[in-house]
Amino acid sequence: MPQLLTVRVKRPNGRPIRIWVPVLPVVLVLSPVVVLAVLGAAVACLVFRVSAVRALGTGWRIVSALPGTRFDIEQDRTAVLVTIR
Repeated sequence: MPQLLTVRVKRPNGRPIRIWVPVLPVVLVLSPVVVLAVLGAAVACLVFRVSAVRALGTGWRIVSALPGTRFDIEQDRTAVLVTIR
């Protein structure tokens, strides 16, 4: 499971901004929303006749594969770098 999300924004007219976001406290704060999302996914699995256990396993594999992922977004002279550790 990812533990740290680093966001770095390079602004054209100033110093870059760097933000570190610990994932576990954010997930704990948003846990009611996560529970609702899991229930919604279970209903969607029933509607589309997909195995809920297999869908949960696939979702966990995707989340487990996130550490080491980098997103680089550039537009004009502004750049955003997101790193998941």
